[in-house]
Amino acid sequence: MTPNNELLFVALGGSGEIGMNVNLYGCRGKWLMVDCGITFADPQYPGIDVILPDLAFIEEQLDNLVGIVLTHGHEDHIGALPYLAEDLGVPLYATPFTAGLIRGKLEEEGNASRVRLNVVKPGQRIDVGPFGVNFVPLSHSIPEANALLIETPYGRVFHTGDWKLDAAPVLGASTSPEQLELIGEEGVLALVCDSTNVFNPEPSGSEADVRVGLSQVVAKAQGRVLVTTFASNAARLHTLGQVARETGRKLCVAGRSLDRILKVARATGYLKDFPETVEPDAAMRLPRDKILIVATGGQGEERAALGRVAAGSHPISLDAGDTVVFSSRQIPGNEVAIGRIQNQLAAKGVEMVTERQAHVHVSGHPGRPELAAMYRWIKPEILMPVHGEMRHLMEQARFGLSEGIPRALVQTNGDIVRLAPGAPEKLGHAQVGRLVLDGDVILPGDGATINERRKLALFGQISVAVAIDRGGKMIGQPQVRLQGIPVEEDRDPFIDEAVDAVAEATRKGGRDRDRLREDIRLAARRVATRWTGKKPIVDVLLIEA
Repeated sequence: MTPNNELLFVALGGSGEIGMNVNLYGCRGKWLMVDCGITFADPQYPGIDVILPDLAFIEEQLDNLVGIVLTHGHEDHIGALPYLAEDLGVPLYATPFTAGLIRGKLEEEGNASRVRLNVVKPGQRIDVGPFGVNFVPLSHSIPEANALLIETPYGRVFHTGDWKLDAAPVLGASTSPEQLELIGEEGVLALVCDSTNVFNPEPSGSEADVRVGLSQVVAKAQGRVLVTTFASNAARLHTLGQVARETGRKLCVAGRSLDRILKVARATGYLKDFPETVEPDAAMRLPRDKILIVATGGQGEERAALGRVAAGSHPISLDAGDTVVFSSRQIPGNEVAIGRIQNQLAAKGVEMVTERQAHVHVSGHPGRPELAAMYRWIKPEILMPVHGEMRHLMEQARFGLSEGIPRALVQTNGDIVRLAPGAPEKLGHAQVGRLVLDGDVILPGDGATINERRKLALFGQISVAVAIDRGGKMIGQPQVRLQGIPVEEDRDPFIDEAVDAVAEATRKGGRDRDRLREDIRLAARRVATRWTGKKPIVDVLLIEA
Protein backbone atom coordinates (compact mmCIF):
# COMPACT_ATOMS: atom_id res chain seq x y z
CA MET A 1 0.00 0.00 0.00
CA THR A 2 1.49 3.34 -1.05
CA PRO A 3 0.38 6.44 0.89
CA ASN A 4 -1.22 9.12 -1.23
CA ASN A 5 -1.98 12.72 -0.23
CA GLU A 6 -2.61 11.70 3.36
CA LEU A 7 -0.86 10.86 6.61
CA LEU A 8 -0.90 7.17 7.52
CA PHE A 9 0.31 5.26 10.57
CA VAL A 10 1.03 1.53 10.84
CA ALA A 11 2.51 -0.28 13.83
CA LEU A 12 4.37 -3.48 12.89
CA GLY A 13 5.21 -4.12 16.55
CA GLY A 14 4.70 -2.66 20.00
CA SER A 15 0.94 -2.04 19.82
CA GLY A 16 -0.95 -4.73 21.70
CA GLU A 17 2.29 -5.93 23.30
CA ILE A 18 5.20 -4.56 25.31
CA GLY A 19 8.39 -4.71 23.28
CA MET A 20 9.42 -5.06 19.60
CA ASN A 21 8.49 -1.48 18.74
CA VAL A 22 8.26 -0.68 15.01
CA ASN A 23 6.14 2.20 13.72
CA LEU A 24 5.62 3.52 10.19
CA TYR A 25 4.42 6.93 9.08
CA GLY A 26 3.29 7.28 5.46
CA CYS A 27 2.92 10.48 3.43
CA ARG A 28 3.01 11.41 -0.29
CA GLY A 29 4.21 8.04 -1.48
CA LYS A 30 6.91 7.58 1.18
CA TRP A 31 7.28 5.79 4.50
CA LEU A 32 9.33 6.70 7.55
CA MET A 33 10.13 4.03 10.16
CA VAL A 34 10.43 4.92 13.84
CA ASP A 35 12.38 2.35 15.89
CA CYS A 36 13.08 -1.29 15.09
CA GLY A 37 13.22 -3.38 18.25
CA ILE A 38 13.09 -6.91 19.55
CA THR A 39 11.26 -8.74 22.29
CA PHE A 40 12.40 -11.75 24.28
CA ALA A 41 11.01 -15.22 23.84
CA ASP A 42 8.77 -17.15 26.21
CA PRO A 43 8.33 -20.93 26.52
CA GLN A 44 6.11 -21.12 23.41
CA TYR A 45 9.32 -20.61 21.40
CA PRO A 46 11.55 -23.53 22.51
CA GLY A 47 15.25 -22.82 22.11
CA ILE A 48 14.69 -19.17 21.12
CA ASP A 49 15.96 -16.11 22.99
CA VAL A 50 15.22 -13.24 20.60
CA ILE A 51 12.09 -12.42 18.59
CA LEU A 52 12.17 -9.97 15.68
CA PRO A 53 9.33 -8.14 13.92
CA ASP A 54 8.14 -9.39 10.55
CA LEU A 55 8.68 -6.41 8.23
CA ALA A 56 7.15 -8.00 5.12
CA PHE A 57 4.71 -5.11 4.73
CA ILE A 58 7.46 -2.53 4.23
CA GLU A 59 9.88 -4.95 2.55
CA GLU A 60 7.44 -5.14 -0.36
CA GLN A 61 7.86 -1.38 -0.93
CA LEU A 62 11.45 -0.66 0.04
CA ASP A 63 11.78 1.94 -2.72
CA ASN A 64 9.31 4.05 -0.72
CA LEU A 65 11.07 3.72 2.67
CA VAL A 66 13.17 6.85 3.27
CA GLY A 67 14.85 6.07 6.59
CA ILE A 68 14.70 4.75 10.16
CA VAL A 69 14.71 7.21 13.06
CA LEU A 70 15.57 5.85 16.52
CA THR A 71 14.10 7.38 19.67
CA HIS A 72 16.57 5.80 22.14
CA GLY A 73 18.85 2.85 22.77
CA HIS A 74 16.74 0.23 24.52
CA GLU A 75 16.64 -3.24 22.98
CA ASP A 76 12.91 -3.08 22.29
CA HIS A 77 13.60 -0.04 20.09
CA ILE A 78 16.96 -0.81 18.37
CA GLY A 79 17.60 -4.52 18.95
CA ALA A 80 16.42 -5.77 15.53
CA LEU A 81 18.69 -3.44 13.53
CA PRO A 82 21.74 -5.76 13.39
CA TYR A 83 19.61 -8.42 11.73
CA LEU A 84 17.23 -6.37 9.55
CA ALA A 85 18.77 -2.96 8.76
CA GLU A 86 21.14 -4.17 6.05
CA ASP A 87 18.31 -5.73 4.04
CA LEU A 88 16.17 -2.60 4.43
CA GLY A 89 19.02 -0.60 2.90
CA VAL A 90 18.01 2.84 4.20
CA PRO A 91 19.89 5.28 6.44
CA LEU A 92 19.50 5.23 10.23
CA TYR A 93 19.28 8.42 12.31
CA ALA A 94 20.16 8.46 16.02
CA THR A 95 21.72 10.71 18.65
CA PRO A 96 25.34 9.93 19.72
CA PHE A 97 24.72 7.56 22.64
CA THR A 98 22.07 5.57 20.76
CA ALA A 99 24.25 5.54 17.65
CA GLY A 100 27.15 4.17 19.70
CA LEU A 101 25.03 1.26 20.91
CA ILE A 102 23.79 0.57 17.38
CA ARG A 103 27.30 0.73 15.94
CA GLY A 104 28.54 -1.80 18.46
CA LYS A 105 25.71 -4.19 17.58
CA LEU A 106 26.36 -3.82 13.86
CA GLU A 107 30.07 -4.49 14.37
CA GLU A 108 29.29 -7.66 16.32
CA GLU A 109 27.07 -8.81 13.47
CA GLY A 110 29.76 -7.88 10.93
CA ASN A 111 27.70 -5.51 8.78
CA ALA A 112 28.59 -2.07 10.19
CA SER A 113 30.21 -1.00 6.90
CA ARG A 114 27.04 -1.85 4.97
CA VAL A 115 24.56 0.14 7.08
CA ARG A 116 24.43 3.94 6.87
CA LEU A 117 24.27 5.32 10.41
CA ASN A 118 23.82 9.09 10.72
CA VAL A 119 24.53 10.78 14.06
CA VAL A 120 22.07 13.54 14.98
CA LYS A 121 22.69 16.09 17.73
CA PRO A 122 20.11 16.13 20.56
CA GLY A 123 17.51 18.75 19.74
CA GLN A 124 18.42 18.78 16.04
CA ARG A 125 15.95 18.79 13.13
CA ILE A 126 16.46 16.62 10.07
CA ASP A 127 14.55 16.27 6.79
CA VAL A 128 13.89 12.73 5.58
CA GLY A 129 11.81 12.58 2.40
CA PRO A 130 8.57 14.51 2.98
CA PHE A 131 9.05 14.34 6.75
CA GLY A 132 10.67 16.92 8.99
CA VAL A 133 11.85 15.25 12.20
CA ASN A 134 12.75 17.20 15.33
CA PHE A 135 14.50 15.35 18.16
CA VAL A 136 12.96 16.54 21.44
CA PRO A 137 14.84 15.43 24.61
CA LEU A 138 12.72 13.68 27.26
CA SER A 139 13.72 11.97 30.49
CA HIS A 140 13.94 8.17 30.59
CA SER A 141 16.17 5.52 32.16
CA ILE A 142 18.77 5.77 29.39
CA PRO A 143 20.68 8.80 28.09
CA GLU A 144 19.38 10.70 25.08
CA ALA A 145 15.81 9.47 25.02
CA ASN A 146 13.92 11.56 22.50
CA ALA A 147 10.42 12.27 21.44
CA LEU A 148 10.04 12.96 17.73
CA LEU A 149 8.08 15.93 16.44
CA ILE A 150 7.26 14.72 12.93
CA GLU A 151 6.18 17.48 10.56
CA THR A 152 4.16 16.60 7.46
CA PRO A 153 1.99 18.53 4.99
CA TYR A 154 -1.06 17.08 6.78
CA GLY A 155 -0.22 17.95 10.34
CA ARG A 156 2.34 17.41 13.07
CA VAL A 157 2.73 14.24 15.13
CA PHE A 158 4.37 14.15 18.55
CA HIS A 159 5.74 10.62 18.94
CA THR A 160 6.88 10.31 22.57
CA GLY A 161 8.98 7.16 22.50
CA ASP A 162 9.62 6.01 26.09
CA TRP A 163 9.56 8.84 28.61
CA LYS A 164 8.87 10.06 32.12
CA LEU A 165 9.10 13.34 34.03
CA ASP A 166 12.20 13.76 36.18
CA ALA A 167 13.11 17.27 37.27
CA ALA A 168 16.62 16.15 38.32
CA PRO A 169 17.76 13.26 36.10
CA VAL A 170 21.19 11.89 37.00
CA LEU A 171 22.12 11.53 33.32
CA GLY A 172 21.01 13.52 30.30
CA ALA A 173 18.66 16.45 29.88
CA SER A 174 15.43 16.82 31.77
CA THR A 175 12.08 17.28 30.06
CA SER A 176 11.37 20.95 29.32
CA PRO A 177 7.72 21.85 29.99
CA GLU A 178 8.32 25.20 28.28
CA GLN A 179 9.49 23.52 25.09
CA LEU A 180 6.55 21.11 25.13
CA GLU A 181 4.07 23.93 25.74
CA LEU A 182 5.49 25.81 22.75
CA ILE A 183 5.11 22.72 20.58
CA GLY A 184 1.49 22.42 21.71
CA GLU A 185 0.75 26.07 21.04
CA GLU A 186 1.99 25.69 17.47
CA GLY A 187 -0.48 22.83 16.91
CA VAL A 188 -0.23 19.06 17.11
CA LEU A 189 -2.49 16.76 15.13
CA ALA A 190 -1.70 13.51 16.97
CA LEU A 191 0.05 12.45 20.16
CA VAL A 192 1.42 8.91 19.75
CA CYS A 193 2.13 8.05 23.35
CA ASP A 194 3.79 5.47 25.63
CA SER A 195 1.10 3.51 27.55
CA THR A 196 3.20 1.22 29.76
CA ASN A 197 2.39 2.75 33.16
CA VAL A 198 -1.10 4.09 32.48
CA PHE A 199 -2.52 2.15 35.44
CA ASN A 200 -0.07 3.77 37.86
CA PRO A 201 -1.92 6.54 39.76
CA GLU A 202 1.35 8.07 40.97
CA PRO A 203 4.22 9.77 39.13
CA SER A 204 7.09 7.45 38.26
CA GLY A 205 9.52 9.21 40.59
CA SER A 206 13.06 10.49 40.26
CA GLU A 207 16.24 8.47 39.87
CA ALA A 208 17.74 10.67 42.59
CA ASP A 209 15.29 9.17 45.10
CA VAL A 210 16.41 5.63 44.26
CA ARG A 211 19.97 6.47 45.29
CA VAL A 212 18.80 7.02 48.87
CA GLY A 213 16.90 3.73 48.98
CA LEU A 214 19.75 1.71 47.46
CA SER A 215 22.31 3.29 49.79
CA GLN A 216 20.23 2.33 52.82
CA VAL A 217 19.84 -1.27 51.67
CA VAL A 218 23.54 -1.69 50.80
CA ALA A 219 24.70 0.00 54.03
CA LYS A 220 22.65 -2.46 56.15
CA ALA A 221 23.90 -5.55 54.31
CA GLN A 222 26.49 -7.68 56.10
CA GLY A 223 27.86 -9.77 53.23
CA ARG A 224 28.25 -9.45 49.49
CA VAL A 225 25.61 -7.39 47.70
CA LEU A 226 24.56 -8.04 44.12
CA VAL A 227 22.24 -5.55 42.44
CA THR A 228 20.56 -6.65 39.24
CA THR A 229 19.10 -4.12 36.85
CA PHE A 230 18.55 -3.61 33.13
CA ALA A 231 21.93 -3.30 31.45
CA SER A 232 20.72 -0.35 29.39
CA ASN A 233 19.67 1.63 32.48
CA ALA A 234 22.76 3.83 32.42
CA ALA A 235 21.17 6.15 34.98
CA ARG A 236 20.95 3.25 37.45
CA LEU A 237 24.60 2.37 36.76
CA HIS A 238 25.53 5.95 37.65
CA THR A 239 23.48 5.66 40.85
CA LEU A 240 25.13 2.37 41.80
CA GLY A 241 28.57 3.87 41.25
CA GLN A 242 27.67 6.55 43.77
CA VAL A 243 26.23 3.98 46.18
CA ALA A 244 29.45 1.94 46.03
CA ARG A 245 31.50 5.01 47.00
CA GLU A 246 29.09 6.01 49.78
CA THR A 247 29.11 2.54 51.34
CA GLY A 248 32.85 1.89 51.00
CA ARG A 249 32.52 -1.00 48.60
CA LYS A 250 34.47 -1.86 45.45
CA LEU A 251 32.36 -2.26 42.33
CA CYS A 252 32.26 -5.34 40.09
CA VAL A 253 30.27 -5.35 36.84
CA ALA A 254 29.13 -8.77 35.58
CA GLY A 255 27.61 -9.10 32.12
CA ARG A 256 28.75 -8.34 28.55
CA SER A 257 25.83 -6.01 27.94
CA LEU A 258 26.77 -3.95 31.02
CA ASP A 259 30.33 -3.68 29.73
CA ARG A 260 29.00 -2.47 26.38
CA ILE A 261 26.80 0.19 27.96
CA LEU A 262 29.71 1.45 30.10
CA LYS A 263 32.01 1.63 27.08
CA VAL A 264 29.52 3.58 24.94
CA ALA A 265 28.49 5.87 27.81
CA ARG A 266 32.07 6.86 28.51
CA ALA A 267 32.81 7.36 24.81
CA THR A 268 29.87 9.76 24.49
CA GLY A 269 30.59 11.82 27.57
CA TYR A 270 28.55 10.01 30.25
CA LEU A 271 29.64 8.12 33.39
CA LYS A 272 32.99 9.93 33.40
CA ASP A 273 33.18 9.67 37.21
CA PHE A 274 32.10 6.03 37.36
CA PRO A 275 34.42 4.21 39.81
CA GLU A 276 37.05 1.78 38.61
CA THR A 277 35.73 -1.77 38.62
CA VAL A 278 37.29 -5.05 39.71
CA GLU A 279 37.13 -8.37 37.91
CA PRO A 280 34.99 -11.20 39.35
CA ASP A 281 38.01 -13.21 40.53
CA ALA A 282 39.39 -10.18 42.39
CA ALA A 283 35.93 -9.44 43.80
CA MET A 284 35.78 -12.90 45.35
CA ARG A 285 39.05 -12.26 47.21
CA LEU A 286 37.77 -9.08 48.85
CA PRO A 287 36.11 -9.10 52.29
CA ARG A 288 32.46 -9.95 51.82
CA ASP A 289 31.26 -6.58 53.09
CA LYS A 290 33.55 -4.65 50.74
CA ILE A 291 32.11 -5.60 47.35
CA LEU A 292 29.07 -4.42 45.39
CA ILE A 293 28.27 -6.43 42.26
CA VAL A 294 26.10 -5.16 39.41
CA ALA A 295 24.75 -7.96 37.23
CA THR A 296 22.34 -8.59 34.40
CA GLY A 297 19.57 -11.18 34.62
CA GLY A 298 16.86 -9.63 36.78
CA GLN A 299 14.15 -10.86 34.39
CA GLY A 300 15.06 -14.50 34.97
CA GLU A 301 17.28 -15.07 31.92
CA GLU A 302 19.08 -18.36 32.56
CA ARG A 303 22.23 -17.43 30.66
CA ALA A 304 22.58 -13.94 32.11
CA ALA A 305 24.97 -13.31 34.98
CA LEU A 306 22.44 -13.59 37.84
CA GLY A 307 21.00 -16.84 36.46
CA ARG A 308 24.48 -18.37 36.34
CA VAL A 309 25.30 -17.09 39.83
CA ALA A 310 22.10 -18.65 41.15
CA ALA A 311 22.91 -21.94 39.42
CA GLY A 312 26.49 -21.95 40.71
CA SER A 313 28.10 -21.73 37.26
CA HIS A 314 29.58 -18.21 37.46
CA PRO A 315 32.92 -17.03 38.91
CA ILE A 316 30.89 -14.91 41.34
CA SER A 317 29.34 -16.91 44.18
CA LEU A 318 26.77 -15.96 46.78
CA ASP A 319 26.14 -17.68 50.11
CA ALA A 320 23.96 -17.39 53.20
CA GLY A 321 23.92 -13.84 54.49
CA ASP A 322 24.60 -12.24 51.11
CA THR A 323 22.00 -9.95 49.51
CA VAL A 324 20.53 -9.64 46.01
CA VAL A 325 18.66 -6.44 45.18
CA PHE A 326 16.22 -6.53 42.25
CA SER A 327 16.48 -2.93 41.05
CA SER A 328 14.12 -3.31 38.11
CA ARG A 329 10.47 -3.77 37.31
CA GLN A 330 9.20 -7.30 36.71
CA ILE A 331 8.11 -7.42 33.06
CA PRO A 332 4.74 -9.20 32.61
CA GLY A 333 5.32 -12.77 31.47
CA ASN A 334 8.64 -13.18 33.30
CA GLU A 335 7.15 -14.07 36.68
CA VAL A 336 7.93 -17.80 36.47
CA ALA A 337 11.51 -17.31 35.28
CA ILE A 338 12.21 -14.72 37.98
CA GLY A 339 10.60 -16.93 40.62
CA ARG A 340 12.83 -19.85 39.62
CA ILE A 341 16.00 -17.82 40.14
CA GLN A 342 14.71 -16.35 43.38
CA ASN A 343 14.02 -19.85 44.68
CA GLN A 344 17.57 -20.92 43.78
CA LEU A 345 18.93 -17.94 45.67
CA ALA A 346 16.64 -18.58 48.64
CA ALA A 347 17.93 -22.16 48.86
CA LYS A 348 21.45 -20.74 49.32
CA GLY A 349 20.25 -18.56 52.18
CA VAL A 350 20.61 -15.36 50.15
CA GLU A 351 18.44 -12.45 51.25
CA MET A 352 16.47 -10.68 48.51
CA VAL A 353 15.16 -7.14 48.29
CA THR A 354 12.68 -6.01 45.65
CA GLU A 355 10.77 -2.76 45.17
CA ARG A 356 8.11 -4.25 47.50
CA GLN A 357 10.51 -4.13 50.45
CA ALA A 358 12.46 -0.92 49.73
CA HIS A 359 12.62 2.01 47.33
CA VAL A 360 15.18 0.43 44.99
CA HIS A 361 13.58 1.17 41.60
CA VAL A 362 11.67 3.81 39.71
CA SER A 363 10.11 3.25 36.34
CA GLY A 364 11.17 5.02 33.18
CA HIS A 365 7.58 5.33 31.96
CA PRO A 366 4.88 7.89 32.81
CA GLY A 367 2.17 7.38 35.40
CA ARG A 368 -1.22 9.06 35.09
CA PRO A 369 -0.17 12.47 36.48
CA GLU A 370 2.67 12.62 33.95
CA LEU A 371 0.38 11.62 31.10
CA ALA A 372 -2.09 14.32 32.13
CA ALA A 373 0.69 16.91 32.12
CA MET A 374 1.79 15.85 28.63
CA TYR A 375 -1.78 16.16 27.37
CA ARG A 376 -1.99 19.71 28.74
CA TRP A 377 1.29 20.74 27.17
CA ILE A 378 0.88 19.14 23.73
CA LYS A 379 -2.89 19.73 23.32
CA PRO A 380 -3.30 17.10 20.56
CA GLU A 381 -6.39 16.76 18.42
CA ILE A 382 -5.97 12.97 18.48
CA LEU A 383 -4.47 10.61 21.07
CA MET A 384 -3.13 7.30 19.75
CA PRO A 385 -1.71 5.02 22.47
CA VAL A 386 1.21 2.71 21.64
CA HIS A 387 3.80 0.72 23.61
CA GLY A 388 1.48 -1.46 25.64
CA GLU A 389 -0.79 -4.47 25.74
CA MET A 390 -4.39 -3.97 24.69
CA ARG A 391 -5.47 -3.24 28.28
CA HIS A 392 -2.89 -0.43 28.45
CA LEU A 393 -3.92 1.04 25.08
CA MET A 394 -7.63 1.03 25.93
CA GLU A 395 -7.06 2.55 29.36
CA GLN A 396 -4.91 5.37 28.03
CA ALA A 397 -7.55 6.15 25.38
CA ARG A 398 -10.19 6.40 28.13
CA PHE A 399 -7.91 8.48 30.31
CA GLY A 400 -7.00 10.86 27.49
CA LEU A 401 -10.65 11.47 26.64
CA SER A 402 -11.42 12.12 30.31
CA GLU A 403 -8.63 14.72 30.34
CA GLY A 404 -10.16 16.64 27.46
CA ILE A 405 -8.45 15.30 24.32
CA PRO A 406 -11.11 15.49 21.56
CA ARG A 407 -10.43 12.10 19.96
CA ALA A 408 -8.67 8.86 20.83
CA LEU A 409 -8.01 5.99 18.46
CA VAL A 410 -6.92 2.56 19.65
CA GLN A 411 -5.01 0.59 17.05
CA THR A 412 -3.01 -2.60 17.24
CA ASN A 413 -0.21 -4.16 15.22
CA GLY A 414 -1.08 -4.15 11.52
CA ASP A 415 -3.91 -1.61 11.58
CA ILE A 416 -3.47 0.91 8.75
CA VAL A 417 -4.69 4.21 10.18
CA ARG A 418 -5.31 7.41 8.26
CA LEU A 419 -4.67 10.33 10.59
CA ALA A 420 -5.39 13.07 8.05
CA PRO A 421 -7.07 14.56 6.13
CA GLY A 422 -10.46 14.15 7.75
CA ALA A 423 -11.33 12.24 10.88
CA PRO A 424 -8.91 9.43 11.86
CA GLU A 425 -9.99 6.02 10.59
CA LYS A 426 -8.71 2.51 10.03
CA LEU A 427 -8.34 1.68 6.33
CA GLY A 428 -7.19 -1.93 6.41
CA HIS A 429 -4.67 -4.33 7.84
CA ALA A 430 -1.00 -4.90 7.04
CA GLN A 431 0.82 -8.20 7.38
CA VAL A 432 2.45 -8.48 10.79
CA GLY A 433 4.04 -11.31 12.66
CA ARG A 434 7.11 -12.55 14.43
CA LEU A 435 10.45 -13.85 13.27
CA VAL A 436 12.78 -15.77 15.57
CA LEU A 437 16.54 -15.72 15.75
CA ASP A 438 17.48 -19.39 16.00
CA GLY A 439 21.25 -19.54 16.35
CA ASP A 440 22.42 -17.61 13.28
CA VAL A 441 19.24 -18.21 11.27
CA ILE A 442 16.09 -16.06 11.09
CA LEU A 443 12.89 -18.09 10.78
CA PRO A 444 9.13 -17.42 10.86
CA GLY A 445 7.87 -17.54 14.42
CA ASP A 446 5.01 -19.84 13.38
CA GLY A 447 6.85 -21.61 10.56
CA ALA A 448 7.49 -25.32 10.08
CA THR A 449 10.69 -25.47 12.16
CA ILE A 450 9.28 -23.82 15.29
CA ASN A 451 5.98 -25.70 15.00
CA GLU A 452 7.88 -28.99 14.75
CA ARG A 453 9.92 -28.03 17.79
CA ARG A 454 6.76 -27.24 19.74
CA LYS A 455 5.32 -30.63 18.82
CA LEU A 456 8.53 -32.36 19.88
CA ALA A 457 8.40 -30.56 23.22
CA LEU A 458 4.73 -31.42 23.74
CA PHE A 459 4.51 -34.98 22.45
CA GLY A 460 7.97 -36.50 22.04
CA GLN A 461 9.28 -38.43 19.04
CA ILE A 462 9.59 -42.04 17.87
CA SER A 463 11.96 -43.21 15.13
CA VAL A 464 11.14 -46.46 13.35
CA ALA A 465 13.46 -48.22 10.88
CA VAL A 466 12.28 -51.22 8.85
CA ALA A 467 14.28 -53.19 6.29
CA ILE A 468 12.33 -54.81 3.42
CA ASP A 469 13.21 -56.65 0.24
CA ARG A 470 12.02 -55.66 -3.22
CA GLY A 471 8.81 -57.58 -2.74
CA GLY A 472 8.01 -55.70 0.45
CA LYS A 473 8.83 -58.58 2.78
CA MET A 474 10.35 -57.56 6.10
CA ILE A 475 13.98 -58.43 6.72
CA GLY A 476 14.96 -58.88 10.36
CA GLN A 477 13.27 -56.98 13.16
CA PRO A 478 12.12 -53.33 13.10
CA GLN A 479 14.19 -50.89 15.17
CA VAL A 480 12.36 -48.39 17.42
CA ARG A 481 13.99 -45.48 19.25
CA LEU A 482 12.27 -42.96 21.57
CA GLN A 483 12.80 -39.35 22.63
CA GLY A 484 10.60 -37.74 25.25
CA ILE A 485 7.95 -40.48 25.37
CA PRO A 486 6.69 -40.76 28.98
CA VAL A 487 7.20 -44.51 29.55
CA GLU A 488 10.19 -44.34 31.94
CA GLU A 489 10.64 -47.76 33.62
CA ASP A 490 8.22 -49.32 31.10
CA ARG A 491 10.46 -48.34 28.21
CA ASP A 492 11.52 -51.86 27.23
CA PRO A 493 8.02 -53.44 27.20
CA PHE A 494 6.71 -50.39 25.35
CA ILE A 495 9.37 -50.78 22.65
CA ASP A 496 8.63 -54.52 22.41
CA GLU A 497 4.93 -53.82 21.78
CA ALA A 498 5.75 -51.07 19.29
CA VAL A 499 8.11 -53.42 17.40
CA ASP A 500 5.36 -56.07 17.21
CA ALA A 501 2.83 -53.49 15.94
CA VAL A 502 5.25 -52.20 13.29
CA ALA A 503 6.11 -55.74 12.20
CA GLU A 504 2.41 -56.59 11.85
CA ALA A 505 1.77 -53.46 9.79
CA THR A 506 4.75 -54.30 7.55
CA ARG A 507 3.54 -57.87 6.95
CA LYS A 508 0.11 -56.57 5.92
CA GLY A 509 1.54 -53.85 3.68
CA GLY A 510 1.69 -54.04 -0.09
CA ARG A 511 4.04 -52.65 -2.72
CA ASP A 512 2.88 -49.03 -2.31
CA ARG A 513 5.77 -47.62 -0.30
CA ASP A 514 4.00 -44.39 0.74
CA ARG A 515 1.03 -46.35 2.00
CA LEU A 516 3.35 -48.72 3.87
CA ARG A 517 5.16 -45.86 5.60
CA GLU A 518 1.86 -44.36 6.71
CA ASP A 519 0.59 -47.74 8.04
CA ILE A 520 3.81 -48.18 10.02
CA ARG A 521 3.61 -44.61 11.39
CA LEU A 522 0.02 -45.06 12.54
CA ALA A 523 0.77 -48.44 14.10
CA ALA A 524 3.59 -47.04 16.22
CA ARG A 525 1.58 -43.97 17.23
CA ARG A 526 -1.44 -46.08 18.26
CA VAL A 527 0.78 -47.99 20.69
CA ALA A 528 2.12 -44.71 22.11
CA THR A 529 -1.38 -43.27 22.49
CA ARG A 530 -2.60 -46.42 24.24
CA TRP A 531 0.32 -46.35 26.68
CA THR A 532 0.65 -42.61 27.29
CA GLY A 533 -2.39 -40.76 25.96
CA LYS A 534 -0.09 -38.77 23.67
CA LYS A 535 0.29 -38.68 19.90
CA PRO A 536 4.02 -38.32 19.32
CA ILE A 537 5.77 -37.45 16.09
CA VAL A 538 6.71 -40.73 14.35
CA ASP A 539 9.46 -40.78 11.71
CA VAL A 540 9.63 -43.90 9.53
CA LEU A 541 12.70 -45.03 7.58
CA LEU A 542 12.19 -47.78 5.01
CA ILE A 543 15.40 -49.51 3.98
CA GLU A 544 15.13 -51.54 0.76
CA ALA A 545 17.73 -54.30 0.42
